[in-house]
Amino acid sequence: MARVCEIAFRGEQARAHLLRAWLDQTAKNLAETPGLATLDVYAPIDEGAHDPFNADTGGPLFMLMAAFVHPQAQGAAQTGIADALASVPSGFAVTMSPLERRFFAVADDAAPRDLQAPFSYVVRYHRPADDEAAFVASYVDTHPPTLAKLPRIRSIVCYFPAPAATAPRHAAADYMLGNEVAFDGIADFNAAMQSPVRRELRAHFHAFPRFTGAVTHYPMQRTRLFG
Repeated sequence: MARVCEIAFRGEQARAHLLRAWLDQTAKNLAETPGLATLDVYAPIDEGAHDPFNADTGGPLFMLMAAFVHPQAQGAAQTGIADALASVPSGFAVTMSPLERRFFAVADDAAPRDLQAPFSYVVRYHRPADDEAAFVASYVDTHPPTLAKLPRIRSIVCYFPAPAATAPRHAAADYMLGNEVAFDGIADFNAAMQSPVRRELRAHFHAFPRFTGAVTHYPMQRTRLFG
């Protein structure tokens, strides 16, 4: 598994343009952070994507996902990113969550696919669970193999909380597990959500070990800034 860091920005939708301007202005500096392997920005897709079981609102205005060349580079890279975050316009809440990222094979592929397709369905499971380890184990055993059967799916990723490499300047989100599935576009995602596999995934959800935290689902457009 590779080490990554998710930086999520929340605030008033009416002020999102200020945050977008900041991202555009500082993206080059962020991309030059030593130890960084890739840097992706995620922006919400507000219309057109349809999951028959979920229509969550109130997600992040933007997310950055930073991946590191190796675990030893994580500390210095996160420090550089945290320095850049000091110039974020006021009024936005920032979480900075160190994670481990694991890819899973799709369809009949022998090996996992990296993130290349630009549509991402970003899912996060928040604490608590009655038995967090049992919940995560059940999810990993059942969900990715079934996600792999979704028509037109391009990538499957799971994210697991990881220790902070440096003293945190921003709180981490209270995740116990993250998931991301990628498609070439909204039409392919919608087709997958209408397939029998989506109903099978819903049955898995109801069979998970008990948890009482929130679970969120956000369709997002992913753009590679660096790497």
